[in-house]
Amino acid sequence: MGILDWIVLGSTLLFIVAYGVWKTKGSKNVDDYVLGGNDAKWWTIGLSVMATQASAITFLSTPGQAFHDGLGFVQFYFGLPLAMIFICVVFIPIYRKLKVFTAYEMLEGRFDLKTRTLTAILFLVQRGLAAGITIFAPSIILSAVLGWDLRTLNIIIGILVIVYTVSGGTKAVSVTQKQQMFIIMVGMFFAFFFILGSLPTGVSFGEALKIAGANNKLQILDFSLDTQNRYTFWSGITGGFFLALAYFGTDQSQVQRYLSGESVRESQLGLIFNGIFKIPMQFFILLVGVMVFVFYQYNTSPLNFNPAATEAVLESEQSESYRALEESHLALEQEKRMAQEDFSTALQLKEYNTIIQAEQNIEKINQQERANREAARSLIAQADDSVETNDKDYVFIHFILNNLPNGLIGLLLAVILSAAMSSTASELNALGTITALDLYKRNQKEEKDEEHYLKATKGFTLLWGIVAILIACVANLFDNLIQLVNIIGSIFYGNVLGIFLLAFFFKYVKGDSVFIAAIVTQIIVIVGWYFDWMSYLWLNAFGCLLVILLALLMETFDGYLRKPPIKT
Repeated sequence: MGILDWIVLGSTLLFIVAYGVWKTKGSKNVDDYVLGGNDAKWWTIGLSVMATQASAITFLSTPGQAFHDGLGFVQFYFGLPLAMIFICVVFIPIYRKLKVFTAYEMLEGRFDLKTRTLTAILFLVQRGLAAGITIFAPSIILSAVLGWDLRTLNIIIGILVIVYTVSGGTKAVSVTQKQQMFIIMVGMFFAFFFILGSLPTGVSFGEALKIAGANNKLQILDFSLDTQNRYTFWSGITGGFFLALAYFGTDQSQVQRYLSGESVRESQLGLIFNGIFKIPMQFFILLVGVMVFVFYQYNTSPLNFNPAATEAVLESEQSESYRALEESHLALEQEKRMAQEDFSTALQLKEYNTIIQAEQNIEKINQQERANREAARSLIAQADDSVETNDKDYVFIHFILNNLPNGLIGLLLAVILSAAMSSTASELNALGTITALDLYKRNQKEEKDEEHYLKATKGFTLLWGIVAILIACVANLFDNLIQLVNIIGSIFYGNVLGIFLLAFFFKYVKGDSVFIAAIVTQIIVIVGWYFDWMSYLWLNAFGCLLVILLALLMETFDGYLRKPPIKT
């Protein structure tokens, strides 16, 4: 990184924090702090909703996901537009009619206090973990690649977010997220066009796509019915629908975004905006990852993109074996470049037999390369089992630091940290609100004044910020960060969504049945995830349907027991 990169990175982050504090200083009451005064327009809501979901994990992991597995991950979002329509028709009118501050406030009126409290606690557990991960994700990757201290990075990101989130509440989160989304998309477009300009002369965008297709990176749709397959059309439409419905409909970090709308119509338009543009945005990010793959067809790539893993194995007893793999990898890289040039030439000359032969040759080389990368991961694990062997999350940041010009590196790092800040800010804002209003205020024996609860909400937001930093400092990487966040959500979201659907559509079901059904369902879902009964996306539908079924059975059985005996 050069001086220009540091200037771009530092000035961007300081601007976001300063703008958020200046624009929203002086919240007078809980309504201003939690709902932002209910004056948000639809474009602010739409961008805020998108920025809340699009964490740093999105911009670090998604391109790496596409680099290794292609565009199929986009199927994960196929259920989202349907979920947005459902929420606009059902959830938003009810929330606005009841004038609630939180999503879980409604559950007390419909069921009872213990059901509201249980649901709020389920939210706090999963979103508290996620808040730590959204800080930890960019920190561990940047620390590994740049050599920065991991805990210091966690603390810096956490403090930056805490400053304006505690100061300005919901409005601070919303107004800064507009700036962050602008920075994010500008940075990704710059990266995309830089890759196209860096490809060999004569390799156009169309040819780049054909090269990606020849390497099986453009397969979007998978209609298989295998429930163990994580990303299929059916898992996206069903599991993705339930996950999106639960996340956007019942997760306070999202509900708080559109509850701040000026009207029901503004809130609905904001979610429709998200439903229309979310899939194209994710497709574009995946496409950037595919273009990174094409870039490395003509440029040297490392055997493993995680520099910390490479360093660990080269300092171990496996170093000789690993160096042999690196030599084999370099030889394959040379063969691959020649094969890609043959393929490009055949495409230009329209020599179809040569095209087929070149594709077969490329596939053979890539199979050997995948085998080498797998062998490298095995050696890394033997060298140091505490080092992350899966390098999906490191692909894009490696490309940024080793290939982009000065200034653009700083901008892309600002993109990653801005995304981390935007999603973490929404989470802390929601966590503080739920803790203050659903737990603290609701269980107060004596009602306090508005200023007291405003200070309490700010205090709990600060507390959750500290907790998130602590979680980030002790977290560990899983297979892929974007999957980790979705796995945590899928374990809890289905159950919570089922509780809300019971509240909306099954008027005769009482609080006791729902409360017991929710506890049993959560235990079963956790057991199912632990023993890998199904792909995590299906857990959303499974948890939702299970809690509804159990609650209906218990209410029916309870009603039967209460039914007076027939007199003879």
